[in-house]
Amino acid sequence: MRKFLIGGLTGAAALAMGTSAAYAEGHCATTPSGMPEMPDLSGEVVTITGPWEGRDEELVNMVLSCFESATGADVQYSGSGEFEQLIVTSIRAGNAPNVAIFPQPGLAADMAAEGGLDALGPDLAAWMTDNYGAGSSWVDLGTYADENGADQFYAFAYKVDVKSLVWYSPEGFEDNGYEIPGTMEELVALSDQMVADGLTPWCIGIESGGATGWTATDWMEDVMLRTTSPENYDAWVTNDLPFNSPEVINAMEVYGSISRNDDYVAGGADAVASIFFGDSPNGLFTTPAQCMMHRQASFIPSFFPNQGQELADGEADFFYFPAFAEGDLGKPVLGAGTLWASPNMTDATMELFNYLTSPAAHEIWMAESGFLTPHLGVDASAYANDALRKQGEILANATTFRFDASDLMPGPIGAGAFWTEMTAFANGQDAQTTADNIQAAWDAIK
Repeated sequence: MRKFLIGGLTGAAALAMGTSAAYAEGHCATTPSGMPEMPDLSGEVVTITGPWEGRDEELVNMVLSCFESATGADVQYSGSGEFEQLIVTSIRAGNAPNVAIFPQPGLAADMAAEGGLDALGPDLAAWMTDNYGAGSSWVDLGTYADENGADQFYAFAYKVDVKSLVWYSPEGFEDNGYEIPGTMEELVALSDQMVADGLTPWCIGIESGGATGWTATDWMEDVMLRTTSPENYDAWVTNDLPFNSPEVINAMEVYGSISRNDDYVAGGADAVASIFFGDSPNGLFTTPAQCMMHRQASFIPSFFPNQGQELADGEADFFYFPAFAEGDLGKPVLGAGTLWASPNMTDATMELFNYLTSPAAHEIWMAESGFLTPHLGVDASAYANDALRKQGEILANATTFRFDASDLMPGPIGAGAFWTEMTAFANGQDAQTTADNIQAAWDAIK
């Protein structure tokens, strides 16, 4: 097959490829790493279904248009807010697209077990192990049992979110002589110092209407990764490690040592369950500050009083939520993301997955917004701003990555008992009772 570089396209060839190539060219040619050599796929069509609409749909199409320009293939993306229902229906009906972009690993695993996905192969899994931060974690996340019960690599992670972040006011830290903690032990010591200085360390709020409690489950997930092994975390997700096991109760009590400590929490522990999660970081920006720190995912600046302008103005920053040094658990990161799998593999589809291994396929979106990657080969200067660059570094330096546990658990648990019982915990219920109640809910659906 003929191979060529995007930069080597003639004007006539570019015109022949139509408006998509024209749209792509300005973005593709400016990636720091440059476009890879790609095969000529003229006349080939690759269909993709995913959850992205609006701005994200525009941005993924920008990435895909570069693949089109480099290969001559026609890539057709269709986004839908009803993706989960549509992809299951299309796979079971035998008319699935070439690529499905799953936000939930569990759903991808279900489709693989039904024989509805084609394996990506060991070579791509080996590439991810070597070229993603915490690479083996990503391979595990995309490896599922097939219809015969044999594990195979099915899903390629692309576009990631980070949750293990602590937000703070740089001015507040500087005025008080505080340094960024590198371990959980140092974070606890810093919290104690803040209390001694007459300050309140944390803002926490878990109210979210019908989803009240989900922010508390995020805390629990982060603490689990910092108090017990990744293997125990995985067993907890599947209930092979019961919810009322000592490891889980310990993590809940560690979380409670912060969230249920009146000296630690703005408004006192009793306020945690009633404070809207989107309002909870606002205490960082009051005068005087109501709190000094807030643990939340990368999306939270959109809820800041000035919708994130605080980051650009230097009024807010973040640091990695660290692990306990004594636990020797490395640098675990909690997050989420999308997994690209193929219900209908073709040679052109495989070339698209190969394209996703290139730094360029990541750098194109990195230069815009809302995109993070654990790809170790990208040029970090491509990120649109310093905040994204720092979060990308956290991903790259991670030793373990784990997906949000509540999103992996069955719906009656992850979006049911786990939420409601962590809310009860915030309202004073003890850890043992909370854990027992969630385990009872697990037992009821087995």
